[in-house]
Amino acid sequence: MSDDLRLLAGAVTDAPGLVLEHEPVPADQVVAGSPATGYQALDSSDAGEIGVWEMTPGAMRDVEVDEVFVVLAGAATVEFEHPIADPIILAPGAVVRLEAGMKTIWTVRETLRKVFISR
Repeated sequence: MSDDLRLLAGAVTDAPGLVLEHEPVPADQVVAGSPATGYQALDSSDAGEIGVWEMTPGAMRDVEVDEVFVVLAGAATVEFEHPIADPIILAPGAVVRLEAGMKTIWTVRETLRKVFISR
């Protein structure tokens, strides 16, 4: 990561209004449907990254990084394949922490947008 991308102190970033370019989820990660994801970094440093991520309806497998996120919009369920844990329901306002190496399945019913902090 570099120090090139920085949020301006005292300025507002309209995270729900950002236009994100979407790319199809790689075929080996797709579980159902034709999901796509979009991403915009907002700030990065050697300590981590802040950004906005979005997924369209469908289901995909993922391997997580250390992250905390807040859901801005949408509806989804995250299942935990490893370590095994109860599924969680995501809706606007949900705050979630993930740990590096967690294996998950994201099933999105309404396009999901989140702001995340990762390291």
